[in-house]
Amino acid sequence: MIRARESKAARVGVVGKVLRILEALDAAPSGLQLRQISQLTGVQKSTAYRFLAHLEGDGYLFRDDAGAYVIGPRLARLGAGVAYHATLRKVSRPAMQHVWRETKETVNLAALDSHEIVYLDVLESDFLFRMGSQVGMRRPLYCTALGKSILAFLPEDQIEDLISSMTFEQLTRRTINDAARLKRELSKIRQQGYAVDDQELNIGGRCVAVPVFEERGKVIAAISVAGPATRMTRARIPACVAILRKGAREISTRLDQLRRGN
Repeated sequence: MIRARESKAARVGVVGKVLRILEALDAAPSGLQLRQISQLTGVQKSTAYRFLAHLEGDGYLFRDDAGAYVIGPRLARLGAGVAYHATLRKVSRPAMQHVWRETKETVNLAALDSHEIVYLDVLESDFLFRMGSQVGMRRPLYCTALGKSILAFLPEDQIEDLISSMTFEQLTRRTINDAARLKRELSKIRQQGYAVDDQELNIGGRCVAVPVFEERGKVIAAISVAGPATRMTRARIPACVAILRKGAREISTRLDQLRRGN
């Protein structure tokens, strides 16, 4: 009996340490190094490393390029969206950098947040004349390539709910301004696999975006290339789409590997 009680206490102690580690990581969306985790939780480095290795192997955590531990997609889905967005941003950065190098234009990553898109990451073009965005910026779904590329691939009932709650504002003369027109645009996007903002948000700017899918085909984000219409010509769109699709597949693959603990 004494041994049984000691065994229970030991298990509870282990759970407590793991929970302290997870709480520390949840409070630090940008990630923590092993040394920082040990300092913040009071768990010895060797013990903390053993727990972290198990959690990483099962896809609950992952390490970024700098070696910092971050909440993984498998665990983030069980918790707050903020942690998952931070994970998605880190997972997507290498693919975004590739798209940025290939296109030389501003590259954006965004996800659906309530009835808008929120920009999770931005790599701005080096050109003096460029399209600028900011992390945390929010924009409507109906007038952005990022928003439309996510909206088009959501479940039908969710699309209907979102469209029915929209207030269409005529931001430029090209802005989609009613539900029927938006539904036709979404049908076209589903067929071609990408969305274009052709000066719908800002006159003089053009943006092309593709969706990013998780396992079982669920859309979780979108990645885009944006630039002045004088450089981002319509003739350039197919090449940008090809580059973006490669980047989106890379993000999806890395997310799947994390989920599987690879």
